[in-house]
Amino acid sequence: MQMIQRSTEQKIHTQKNPKQGLNYTTVWRWHFYAGLFCIPFILWLSLTGLIYLFKPQIDEWIDRPYNNLVIHQANSPSVQVNAALKAVPNSIFSAVELGPNEHSATRVLVAKNAEVYIHPESLEILKIINQDDQFTRQVFHLHGELMLGDNGSRVVEIAASWTIIMIVTGIYLWLGKGGKLSFGGMVYPRLNRKGRAFWKDIHAVTGFWVAFFTIFLIISGLPWTASWGGMLKNIRQWSAPTVVQQDWTTSSKEESHHQKQKFDQAVKHMQSEHHHMMVSQTTRLNVEQAHILDDLISKVDTFKLQPPIQIQPSGAMAGTWSISSQTQNRPLRETFIFDEHGNVIKHETFANKLLLDRLIGYGVAIHEGQMFGLLNLMIGVFTVIALILVSISGLLMWIKRKPQHELGAPPISLPYRLSLSLKVLIITIGIILPLLGLTLIVVLLLEKFCFSKIPRVAQYLGITRVSVG
Repeated sequence: MQMIQRSTEQKIHTQKNPKQGLNYTTVWRWHFYAGLFCIPFILWLSLTGLIYLFKPQIDEWIDRPYNNLVIHQANSPSVQVNAALKAVPNSIFSAVELGPNEHSATRVLVAKNAEVYIHPESLEILKIINQDDQFTRQVFHLHGELMLGDNGSRVVEIAASWTIIMIVTGIYLWLGKGGKLSFGGMVYPRLNRKGRAFWKDIHAVTGFWVAFFTIFLIISGLPWTASWGGMLKNIRQWSAPTVVQQDWTTSSKEESHHQKQKFDQAVKHMQSEHHHMMVSQTTRLNVEQAHILDDLISKVDTFKLQPPIQIQPSGAMAGTWSISSQTQNRPLRETFIFDEHGNVIKHETFANKLLLDRLIGYGVAIHEGQMFGLLNLMIGVFTVIALILVSISGLLMWIKRKPQHELGAPPISLPYRLSLSLKVLIITIGIILPLLGLTLIVVLLLEKFCFSKIPRVAQYLGITRVSVG
């Protein structure tokens, strides 16, 4: 027991007169624990994010067998759709997605959530896949919710929130104890250093250059999370003058709900066009539907939309159809809505959306590397690679300084009091990021009432407190 106390006393710097503000060692300690928790998630999100940045290229590579077909005389789109519906029993037509070129298979989307690739000439069914089973869609779910649904989304949100703490405390540490700027070790690494000092430079400099981009990725990704995104959705609905469906989802549960809504709309549309026949009897386009579908696809090029382009019955009102761009560069998305005669009755653009939706749209497009071409993609690649480097260098620094039988957390400096302004700032951040605030309270309670009461656990974590005499 005396050995534990001596070890602890060596690690704790005490002061007789408490100061207010921030203490370097305390900030370092919070940075250490935030990093220890966040690094596994940062590595996971960086790797899955790196893959998803190349979604268009990956999708094109996977679909290459279906984009170089020999086609002499294609059947009409409506004939192709009916062949696709026949291939999937009890399916309902949802949309046609045009291929990337004239030698491509036609993609027919049928409810619920299946995609049928069909040869335009032979009507051979080349592929049927559930859209959620597509490789890049799987990566999307791995990235955003760890394949654990809403609970996984909440875990990712907690990790993202604590990453903000890690970055803010890291910037404080980057400035150093004296707050003086030194280019070597701060702006560029001193490559002649050895051992832990070398990795410290790599960690600090890389962290400095990537901090802004990482904060942006976190902020632009939060609207898609189950908890924070759900809160934002409620604010949006409360502030919107009319009910407008947002084009971003906050969870798999909400996405499934949207899929069900689309299915119900498709059923309603087909039944209205087939004079309220049973669903099982409406799995073919009737003459009127076939005519307008063929007509719309014949003139789709005149609208000069960004691919991929979908043609589908519109949920706006019975008998209406739409042609829409589903490009990842969301500010370029447009939708044209047509009446039953094929006349344009509405043109929706990104500029027509609510301000909040536009801000989120810009954020998501940049987040996915699709907003401003190659530069956007390269910034995304740089950010995730830099995050991997920061994480690995941080782990190596920890391994090199970690004592045996202890976690190696920075020492506690006691006594030290937070200023009122700092307390207000922490509370405000906890309110803005509720899961961060909740987990922060849990951590503080565990440290005060649980871990500190068990001597060996307290020694291992470096949280044993001694009285100041």
